[in-house]
Formats: sequence, C-alpha cells, structure tokens
Amino acid sequence: MSQDSATATEAARKLTGRRRREVVAVLLFSGGPIFESSIPLSVFGIDRQDAGVPRYRLLVCGGEDGPLRTTGGLELSTPYGLEAISRAGTVVVPAWRSITSPPPAEALEALRRAHEEGARIVGLCTGAFVLAAAGLLDGRPATTHWMYAPTLAKRYPSVHVDPRELFVDDGDVLTSAGTAAGIDLCLHIVRTDHGTEAAGALARRLVVPPRRSGGQERYLDRSLPEEIGSDPLAEVVAWALEHLHEQFDVETLAARAYMSRRTFDRRFRSLTGSAPLQWLITQRVLQAQRLLETSDYSVDEVAGRCGFRSPVALRGHFRRQLGSSPAAYRAAYRARRPQGGALESVTTVIETSVPVQGTASSRRAAAAASPGPTPVIAAAASGGAAEHLRPGPEAYVPGRPTLPGQRSAP
Repeated sequence: MSQDSATATEAARKLTGRRRREVVAVLLFSGGPIFESSIPLSVFGIDRQDAGVPRYRLLVCGGEDGPLRTTGGLELSTPYGLEAISRAGTVVVPAWRSITSPPPAEALEALRRAHEEGARIVGLCTGAFVLAAAGLLDGRPATTHWMYAPTLAKRYPSVHVDPRELFVDDGDVLTSAGTAAGIDLCLHIVRTDHGTEAAGALARRLVVPPRRSGGQERYLDRSLPEEIGSDPLAEVVAWALEHLHEQFDVETLAARAYMSRRTFDRRFRSLTGSAPLQWLITQRVLQAQRLLETSDYSVDEVAGRCGFRSPVALRGHFRRQLGSSPAAYRAAYRARRPQGGALESVTTVIETSVPVQGTASSRRAAAAASPGPTPVIAAAASGGAAEHLRPGPEAYVPGRPTLPGQRSAP
C-alpha cells in the first residue's frame, strides 16, 4: 500500500457519525467565480462508472442564504444547506468571492466541525482564505493563487504559504493554486481514493493531463501585494527590481533597509509571502525569461544582464524553476510564436519536450543527492554564502513521495 493510500485509509477510520468518504460536499457562496465552482461539480458530480471512474455522491451546499449570484450575473439555488455537510467525508470550498471580506461565521463553524469529525477539507484557489479563516491552516503548509499568496501569508502568519506549488496535500487539509490547478487537486483526490487508473480515466474524459509537471513558478510576475506600497520596504523592493542586472545579495537589500539580515528576512516574508533569497532568484529567472523571449543575447549575456555570477548559475535555477534549459525555452518560444506568440503556449511545448523535473521540493531533494555544484550555483546566484541556502523556519520538507506539482504532508 502506498503512503498516499495509507493516509487515506487512516483518515477514513477517523470519520464519525453519518459521514462517508464517498460523499463530497461542495460549499458555494454568492459572488463566487463560476469556473472554480464548476470544477468539483464536474469531477465528483457526474457518473462516469462506464469509463472506470468510481462514483462519488455530490452534495451541493449553500454557505449562505440564496439565491447565490455568481460571476456573469448567474443566479444559483443549491439543493442543500450547511446541515448537509454533516454527511460528507470530503468538503470542498471553491474560490472565495473576496480575499478582503470575512466568510460567514456559520460556514466556518460547519467546516471546523466537519474537520473535527474526520472529514477531508479542500480549498481551491482563494478557497484557502476560507480554510485559513476557520483556523484549519494554522501551522500547516498551504498554497493559493500566486497573486494572492502574499496576502494570505501576511493575514495569516501561522500558515506556511508556498506560492510555487500547484497544490499541497497535508493529509486531511488540501489546498490548490488558481483556476486550472483545482482540476489537478481534484484528480489527485481521485488518485488517492481509487488509484492511478481511475484518475487517468477521469483525466481522459476531461481531456487534461493526469499529472502536470512543475509548479506556479512559470506564471509568477513582478506583482507585489498592494499593502507593500506604504511599507518602508517598498523602496528597497523597487530598487531591487530596477537593478536586477547588477550582482547584489540579500545582505545588500537588508543594508539598504537599515535592518539586520534576520529582521529583514522576517519583514520581507511577512509582506511578500516569500523568503527574500527565493524571491530574488525568482525575479532574476523571470528577467531571463523576458530577455530570452525578446532579445538575441546569448545565454551567457543573459546571465550577466540578470545578475547571475555565471551562466552555470542561470542554467541551474532556470531548470529548477521552469523545467527547461534557457536554450530549450527560447527555442520553444520561437517555435510557437508565429502561431500566437503567447507565453502560455510555451509551457505546453516545454512540458512535452523536456523530461519532467518534479516539484520544487523534489528538485531540491535531487539537488541535495547530486554530487554536482548545485549548492554553489545557488549561492553564487544570490551573491551570498552557501549558509544562506539552509532551510529556514518556513522551509517545508515532505515526508513522502510527491506527484508533479504537488507538495504532500510529512
């Protein structure tokens, strides 16, 4: 029995009362986006037993009084209310309507009670904010859409937010990144419950990959939370983005902020949801992407213009974040550009032409086991010493094998 299956069995034993593992409750609220809301309805609410997909029983529950108005002005009425959650072994919360407004207290209490009685709780995209408001993510690893990850980390500092993962499985509480990553997580749930063949059959019906490689790194941009605009660190962050072509390290940023390295690390993470070293490396890789797409600079020249100390450093971080070498990325981009030119189309080419690299955590594990110069590369890229690469308090080390794009519980 795999560790994932063992975890599912253990969770099933803890179900109490009328709860059943095959019963899935989807909690909907007014103002929720229709796409994210429809994902669990499609995965768990359609009988596909003819295709080899075990059947779930779906309970669509209103988290507040209806009718519920979705994006586009559609109005929905749900067949069940919060009371139906008492029968569910899995409770799914799709994207929440606003990261700035608190969820209804009655819904939060229903989620807490379900979790106490052994139910598996799932938050898709900004549904993680609902789980966090209920206290279900305290002390746990979690993810959400990369755009909202800094806000989640700042508002709920006890949550270990990782904006790089497509989804995070922490056993009885699971969260996913934005939009399509909800499909990845729902497929993972089916795979955990019924095995690879069932998940593969469902993926074929949905016409999606059964497992996607990589994480959210390739979609990140230079956006920062609005809250940082009035913070003293805003000037330091702006300076860093304007001087990525120069070689500087986190100590340089801390000195510009007139802070010790330790204080700077803590303040930076509270504002952005990311450790400053990881953020700096990500920004350099993003700059390299843009130069590879828009210029004819050689890879060596791109490395210098993005602040990497050597082309080797650029290649190492580029492959770890995007699952491709800089040269392969440029070739894929140019091959697809005449047909549309959108960066989104590049990812498909890369995923099908480059061996799967696994998650950020699995790539770090592989790097640790390799006799190669990976630690030196990372240190050189940041301009700092190797000691800065040791996992900090925010580091999350998985305890069982992970699927591509997934971080699992220890």
